[in-house]
Order: sequence, then C-alpha cells, then structure tokens
Amino acid sequence: MEFNDPQLFINRELSWLAFNERVLDDARSRELPLYERLKFFAIASSNLDEFFMVRVAGLKQQLASGVAEPAADGLLPAEQLSAISERVHALVGAASRLWVEELLPGLQAAGVSVLTRDKLTADQKAVARTHFTTSVFPALTPLAVDPGHPFPHLRNKSLNVAVLLRREGPKRRRNVHGTSLAVVQVPGVLRRLVPMPSEKGLAFLLLGELIALCAADLFPGYVVEHAAAFRVTRNWDLNVDEEESEDLLSTIQEELRRRDRGAAVRLELDASAGPRMESLLTAALKLSPMDVYRQQSPLQPSDLMALTELDARPELRVEPFTPTVPPALRDVESLLDVVAGRDLLLHHPYESFDPVVRFLEEAAEDPDVLAIKQTLYRTSGDSPIARALSRAVENGKQVAVLVEIKARLDEANNIAWARKMEESGVHVVYGLIGLKTHAKVALVVRREGNGIRRYVHLGTGNYNPTTARLYTDLSLFTSRGEIADDVSALFNMLTGYAVAPQWKRLAVAPMGLQEKVLGLIQREADKARRGEPARIVAKMNSLVDSTVIRALYAASQAGVEIELLVRGICCLRPGVPGVSERIRVTSVVDRFLEHSRVFAFGAGSHPEVWMSSADWMPRNFVRRIETMFPVEDPAIRQRLLDEVLGVALRDNVKARRLQVDGTYVPVGREGPAVRSQGVLMELARRNNQPDPKPLQALRHATAPDAPVPPRQVPQTGS
Repeated sequence: MEFNDPQLFINRELSWLAFNERVLDDARSRELPLYERLKFFAIASSNLDEFFMVRVAGLKQQLASGVAEPAADGLLPAEQLSAISERVHALVGAASRLWVEELLPGLQAAGVSVLTRDKLTADQKAVARTHFTTSVFPALTPLAVDPGHPFPHLRNKSLNVAVLLRREGPKRRRNVHGTSLAVVQVPGVLRRLVPMPSEKGLAFLLLGELIALCAADLFPGYVVEHAAAFRVTRNWDLNVDEEESEDLLSTIQEELRRRDRGAAVRLELDASAGPRMESLLTAALKLSPMDVYRQQSPLQPSDLMALTELDARPELRVEPFTPTVPPALRDVESLLDVVAGRDLLLHHPYESFDPVVRFLEEAAEDPDVLAIKQTLYRTSGDSPIARALSRAVENGKQVAVLVEIKARLDEANNIAWARKMEESGVHVVYGLIGLKTHAKVALVVRREGNGIRRYVHLGTGNYNPTTARLYTDLSLFTSRGEIADDVSALFNMLTGYAVAPQWKRLAVAPMGLQEKVLGLIQREADKARRGEPARIVAKMNSLVDSTVIRALYAASQAGVEIELLVRGICCLRPGVPGVSERIRVTSVVDRFLEHSRVFAFGAGSHPEVWMSSADWMPRNFVRRIETMFPVEDPAIRQRLLDEVLGVALRDNVKARRLQVDGTYVPVGREGPAVRSQGVLMELARRNNQPDPKPLQALRHATAPDAPVPPRQVPQTGS
C-alpha cells in the first residue's frame, strides 16, 4: 500500500494545539500546588504566542502568496487557518473559564487577590491613583489615532490599553461615531503587579488595569467612554536570502531590526471591550474577526509568575528538585580520564548538567588539550560554556565554534555570543548556506603520550545550563575512535570545504539520516514478515515526516509492534484497522519538558539503540544539520531501555494516549500509579546515596515488565 490517503494523517497545526491543550490540562489539575498550576497556565499562553508568530504567520503568508498546496492531511492553508481559529477560540475560552472558576478563586482562598479596577475599595483606589501619579504617569505616552496621527506600530506581544474618548466641545479628533480612539502602551520596564492594601493576605492590581482606571488623567478635556487592554501578535519570522548575503551576521542583524514591523496575525482583547473598540482595532491592524481572541483572564499570564517570587510559601509550589552528580564523577580529578576509560551517560535534569560544563572548562585549562570544536544552537544568557571557550583561546588552544545565528527566537542572543567569542579569538563560523546546524556536538583533541586522543560529547538538547534544569535530555560522553572520526569529519564539513564522508557510526542529516531511519524501520518490517519478533520504541518531541509515517504504517501492517512516545506534534494516526493497529502513541506532559530523542529497534534483550538531536520531521531531515548516534555500551543501552523508555511506557498518571480520531485520553490506570518523572526523580535521589543497593533495587523495579512500588511515585506536586 502507498498510504497516501489524507485521512491517514493528522493535521500538524491541530496536533500541536492538542499538545497545548494537554499543557492546559496540568493547569486544571487540582493535584498540583496552586503556583504550579499557574505556571502551566502561563506556559500554555506563551506557547500560543510562538504558534501564532511562526505557524499561523506562515500560513497567512502562503495564503497571501497564492500558495494552494495541501498538507499531508489534505487541508489547504485557508482551511487550516479556519480550523485553527475555531480550535484556538475554544482553547482560549477554556483558559478563561479556568481562570475565573478555579485559579482566581484558588488564589483568593490562599490569601492572594488579583484585582480588577471595578473591584477596588475606596482606599485601594486612592492608593492606586497615587501610585499612578507618582510612578506610572511620567513613563506613559498617550497616542491619539486620527487622520493626523496614524495608528501606532505596536511591538510584537506588547501589552497596550485602548481608550475610547468623547469630547463635548468642538468636533476635534472625533470620528463619525462621535468617539476618538487612543492607545497607551504599557511600559515593559515597570512591574506588572502593583501592590494594593488588603486586610487579608496579599492584593495586587495589574498594571494594565491601573492605566485603564486612570486613563482620564492622560486625556484632560475628554471623557473616557471605555478602556480595555489588548495585545498584538506579529509575524516574527526572518526573511533572509543566504545565497545573496555577503555577510550573513550583518544581514540577520538588519532583519532583526525590521522584525517588529511584521504583519499582525492575532489580536487579544479584554472581554469587556465593546464591538466599537474591536472594530476600530481590527481595521487598524488589518485583521478579520476570526483573528480576535477575547479573554476574561489576564492577557499576559506570565506577569502572574511574579507572585511566586513575592510569596515564598512552600505549600503553594512544588518541592524543589536538585539534580544529582553520578557517583562515577564525584571526587574525580579529571572527567576526561573517566571518559577515556568508559562511555558515560547523563540524564538531565535528574542528573546535573554541570559535568558538561566541566568537560569544556577542564579542556580549556588542560595543557595537553590542543583543540576544542563545538556547535552552539541555543545557550543561556550568561553562558559558562561560551566563557570556557574564550578562556581556552587565552590558554593557547585552537577553538572553533559553529554558532547558529538563525536559531528562531534566539538570533539576537546568539549574535551577541558570537561577537564576544570572536573578540576573544575564537574562530566562529555560522554553518552551511541553506541549513541550520541543530546538532549538539563537542570535540576535545588531546595530546596523550606519543599520539592524539579525541573526546566527544553528543547531546539531545542544547548547551544551555538553564533549560537543562527544565527539559529532559541526554548527554553521551565517549572517546570511541570511529565516533570521533565521524565528529571530526562533521566539523571539517561545517567549518571548511569538505564533501560529506561515508559515515562510520553516525547518521547525519541531510546526508542520510532519513534514509538510516527508514532502513532501520524496514529491517524490523522484514523481520516481522519472516515471522521473527520485531519491535520499535521511539521517543521524540514531534513526528511529522510523511515518508517515515508511511514506513511505520507498512511496518505495523507487516506485524511490527510499535510504541511511540511523542510529546508534542504527531501526524501519524494510530489504530486505523488494517494500517496502524499495532502502533500506540503516548504523550507525557509533566513538570519537566520531555525533550530527549531515543530510538530502539529490535525485540528481545539486545535491541539496537540510538540517540539523536533530531525529531522525525521534514525540517530535521532536509533543512538542518543533525546527528543520530548509536549507543554501544551495553550498560548504557540497558539503562536507556529501562529508565528512559521503559518507565515512560508504564506512566499511567501523566501519560495521554492518542486515539484514532486525533484526540488524547488518559492512559487507563491498572495497578499501582506510575508517574514516570516521579520515578526518575526518586531514582536520582537514591543514586545520590552512598549505598548503591537501593539504586540497584529501584532499577530492577523499573524494568519494562516490573511494577513500580507506589511509594516511589509522588501523588501530589509535579
């Protein structure tokens, strides 16, 4: 079968929205502490921002350009936009109800009031007006909108207050309806939660509400008919022709300056705004009614996260988790010496990211290290890794770093680091034309005895110590010769002129990674057709590539048992009779963002296991430099099967199962509750104990077919 029927594919954008609904589910969970629920509420909103800035903006561009190519599921751009609008309106409505019916009352029950201007007491109004006069008014710039004052170009995601005004005197600055529109931008430099006096607990007024309350002070001589907060989301993609650019870094810097002028793609509007205000704003922003999303909740929920800094009560938040350092790396003088003797795996954030930083810091100081090469896709604002690379140059080492300055939403940060490292003498390159370098690779070249030894770090996540505490990712250290040969060849290709070699151990995109994945799937299908046991277990963030999906359908039809752990987008439709009956798709959304990519091919006790920087998406196979690398150490391979894949497959607390109709339902709970991230946090804690016996016992308990004792799974918190 060709498996070309569009009904066999779930729409990419609608699948992503289903993922964001699962994020909002955690905000609904009454088992979680209040501030943890608030965090997920803010994350769901922030996720939607990026979705509109990139995905919806892209569809609108296709529509404007007359592109009529359907997606794999058969939907045209206009049909996708309509379906997205319907789905997001439902999602925003659910979020608003959650805020009004649960989160806001929950905050009040905890002694925290988030007030609106119509709920203020007389004393609170007096305090609010005083604060406005002394601390807010001087920073505001009221902007009239009339023939002499065009509608201002508002920054992407900026919070604003729209004001409808009426003047009883001569008809100046007045439209045919007798009202004038004005806009006040809410300053990003001022704190968004304004403390209010309260007899019980804490009370705050959002800054946008304060400006709306005092809007008349900004327009003397006018009557304020209404004021309401609104927010604009813009197309945030860069338009860069790499082949025509003589200096890619300068070109991207110029585009970054222009990006805030991208077309508007969404208007978020306070639910209290009247139809006249909505009409004026949509006309000014060139949006249609389907692009307007009214909300009863704060338009920028991330502002509420300041509550967690102002209120330290432990009962309102999850118990802090501190990543552990593996026993093999404690009290050792040299991490390089450890890796020289054995491969080493770290599972973040359960295990600390510090050894990755130490790997580079030690290399920077080691007099026998000759060279360091590394890719940087996203890194933290205050990057110890970038500082270590600069220090290595000062110590006389050859240092080459590929900084991906086209990493979406991180372009400015990456350019800043590239400039700093260049100034310190690091040789900085920006990759291959037309491709993003998404691979996570570091290479240390060291002189040992009469020869050279190379040490490699390969990861599934970014070199970012901050997100390494929030995302689940994997780090593999090795000094195996064939892997080091491939990594050396990869850097030669990235930094110089070199044709892609015949890779010895790695699979590299776009030079054969997709073909390797298809070959591994085909191998299992062939085994099943011969009547041999065949199985595929794959963990990733997204599954979109239609060619791979068709190969999985064919494998399922041949008799391969397929377990897919896909956190976010999944365009494969499981459970279709005669096509995908042997495929199960599970998504886990929990305290940490599931981000690691691990693939196991083969049934029995010795499957082939790979890790990768790449999801199974067209962009990862065709438009990015990616790596997939084999796990050759038997102990590490078994650990990945047991701890990373095995535990996740038995999650019956946070796991959701994808249905044939594209919806997700909770996994049925049979037997003891198993929350995979809870199991792994407990495993890390026990691993941190000096006695290794509890660790061995727990690892045995988390084998694929063994139950997990209930005491190991926290039932509250996340």
